[in-house]
Amino acid sequence: MEVKKDLYILGIESSCDETSVSIVKNGTEEISTVISSQIDIHKDFGGVVPEIASRHHVKNITMVLEECLKKAEMQIEEIDAIAITYGPGLIGSLLIGLEAAKTLAFIYNKPLIPVHHIAGHIYANSLVKELKFPLLALVVSGGHTEIIEMKKHFEFKKLGGTLDDAIGECYDKVARVIGLEYPGGPKIDKLATIGKDTYKLPVPLKDDSYNFSFSGLKSAVINLSHNEEQRGNEIRKEDLAKSFQKVSIEAITSKLRKAIIENNIKNVIVAGGVAASQGLRNAMQELTEELSVELSIPPMKYCTDNAAMIAAAGYYAYQDGRLANLELNSKSQDTLK
Repeated sequence: MEVKKDLYILGIESSCDETSVSIVKNGTEEISTVISSQIDIHKDFGGVVPEIASRHHVKNITMVLEECLKKAEMQIEEIDAIAITYGPGLIGSLLIGLEAAKTLAFIYNKPLIPVHHIAGHIYANSLVKELKFPLLALVVSGGHTEIIEMKKHFEFKKLGGTLDDAIGECYDKVARVIGLEYPGGPKIDKLATIGKDTYKLPVPLKDDSYNFSFSGLKSAVINLSHNEEQRGNEIRKEDLAKSFQKVSIEAITSKLRKAIIENNIKNVIVAGGVAASQGLRNAMQELTEELSVELSIPPMKYCTDNAAMIAAAGYYAYQDGRLANLELNSKSQDTLK
C-alpha cells in the first residue's frame, strides 16, 4: 500500500499592507509564517496609501520569503506548490506578491495555485480544526460582510452581503469621527468593554433578507457627533463605542440567526479581520450556544491578513485541481466562487 505523501504549500499574501509568506503542511499544520506589517507607516495618513504599500511590498518580499524558509528549515525545492492571493485587494500590492509567486513557480517548476483572499480567511479555520459541512461562514472584514454557505470544500454560495459599507470599514470610519488613530477598529472594540450603552443609534437594515447595510449607521454616528459638538457637549468615546458596537453586532447576529435556522445549519465559522473583535466573539459564542451550533473562530493571529490562511486554502484548492498558468493576473475586485 502506497503511503500518502505530505503536501507542503508555500503561501504568499500581499493584498493590502501586510507582506506575508507561510509554509503549511497538508492544509492544517503551520510550519512557519513571517509577516511584515506596515501599520506604523500608514498610521500618519489615517489609512493605507496604496502606492506606499506597493513600494514596501517590493522592499520586503524577498526578505520575508527567505526568513520563512529559514524558520521552517526548508529549501524551496522541498515545497510542492505555490499558493498566491490573486485578489481582491489593492492592485499594486497584489501584483508584487503575484510576480514573486509566478517567478518561484517558473524557476523551480512548481504548480501555481490562485487563492481568493476571502477563501483564505475562511480556510484560516482549518488551521484550528477540521471544517465540517454543511456550514455557514460569516465573513467580516474591512471590505466584506457576507454570509456564505458551504456544502463541501471550495463550494461557495453567497446567501447575503453588504449593500454598501463593510463592517470593518464602518468601524474605522466611526473611530476617525471620534478622533481615534488608524487602525480604529481594535480601539473601538477595546473602548466598548469599558463604555455604557447611552447613545441611541439605529440597528441597520432590519428586514427579512440576509443582507447588511452599514452606511446609515455610519451617518447616524457622524450626525450624532456633530449635534453634540454644536450643543457644546463632549462625546464620551467609550460610551459611543459601546453603543455603536452593540447595534452593529446586533445587525450581524440577527441575520446570521435567521440564516442558521432557515438553512438548518449546525456548523458556523467566522472569518476576516473583524473576527478579532472580542465583542463579536462573545456575541457569536452566545448565539451558537443558544442554537446548539458548533462554532469555529480562528485565533487572533489568523484573523488579520496572513499567508498561512492562503497556504491552507491553497492545499484544498490544489486537491480540487484549481491551478493557474503563468498568465494569471491580479484582480482588485473579484467574486468568491
